[in-house]
Amino acid sequence: MRLDKYLKVSRLIKRRTVANDACDGGKITVNGKVSKASYNVAVGDIIEITFGERKIAVKVESINEYAKKDDASAMYSAISNN
Repeated sequence: MRLDKYLKVSRLIKRRTVANDACDGGKITVNGKVSKASYNVAVGDIIEITFGERKIAVKVESINEYAKKDDASAMYSAISNN
């Protein structure tokens, strides 16, 4: 699954266009490397998102094409919040 779609489905970012812009702006890294929106996410990847001065790091636990609001947080596990 593409990185921008994963961020939207998992509800880490509300809209896919916002996720796409964040990728283009270099605010999202996967496994320590700045990634494009087209990056293919795999289970076990570490995604870091920078929101201003705050960073969120999560580990990909599962990949689902669709997720209900209650199930979205099961797609990842939080590593740290700064």
